[in-house]
Amino acid sequence: MKIVLLEELGVPKDKIDKQAEKLTNMGHELITYTKNTDPKIQVERTKDADVIMLANMPLSKEVVEEAKHLKFIDVAFTGVDHIPMEEAKARNIAVSNASGYATQAVAELCISFMIQLLRNIEQTQKRCREGGTKDGWIGSLLCGKTVGIVGAGAIGKKTAKLCKAFGCRVIAYSRSKVEDSVIDRQVPLDELLKEADIVSLHCPLTKETKGLIGKEQLEFMKKEAILINTARGPVVDSKALADALTEGKIAGAACDVFETEPPLDTDHPLLHTPNTIVTPHIAFASKESMEQRAEIVFDNLYSWMEGKQKNKM
Repeated sequence: MKIVLLEELGVPKDKIDKQAEKLTNMGHELITYTKNTDPKIQVERTKDADVIMLANMPLSKEVVEEAKHLKFIDVAFTGVDHIPMEEAKARNIAVSNASGYATQAVAELCISFMIQLLRNIEQTQKRCREGGTKDGWIGSLLCGKTVGIVGAGAIGKKTAKLCKAFGCRVIAYSRSKVEDSVIDRQVPLDELLKEADIVSLHCPLTKETKGLIGKEQLEFMKKEAILINTARGPVVDSKALADALTEGKIAGAACDVFETEPPLDTDHPLLHTPNTIVTPHIAFASKESMEQRAEIVFDNLYSWMEGKQKNKM
């Protein structure tokens, strides 16, 4: 089989070389490329592929339509909203993700965002660099806060567990029943938004969750509350969030994801709002999680070859 890796996996080259050697010994071929989002180039690189491997780079639907031998798409990422799933299903092409690789990484960054916002790190760092003091910028503790988890999957539960270690009360909104002692109470979304001091988003991007947090939902939140989004950008209405921050309707926000993958247009509204941390989709990206991701995605490949597909989407 011809296996095409369309982008780097963030691990040393020798790790990929070892996998390539193993596949060659099995009678297969692994071809690797650097990331390119041009649909024409993607089609050219994959037109005779049996397997496509990639991370979070958007995959053009033309690739699935033109790759006549394609049988498996192996996604080195948790979400698959960047994959043309309808076309894949129509062609009976198997799809697996790398579920679980970034759970700890994302949860840790969420805690970091919470503490940075509560302790006014950005403002006091600026003061310090300018030769000033903390005067006027006394922060708050994470301990004792009510954290609202929106989407109580693996990452949401891990974030909740870390919050509990800091002495927080944790409430959650989830479409399915949450049976985990780390969650103190499962509540409707509007109730969560009204009660929480910190709202942390961990839901996947679906038709139902697109725009889940908009103007109406933001108005439910406390004026002292903060919003953390490490889920998917379109879950939040960026303009509505920017307005809420600018008008002081909520106290702060941290956004690691946006409607499109960075680099962002420098006019993006959330790049110019007060008390807002913005990062270019780094939550999943730690050395440890990158290595785990590579292990999972190649394990997916070998399992699928044996007729035992894992992490099926």
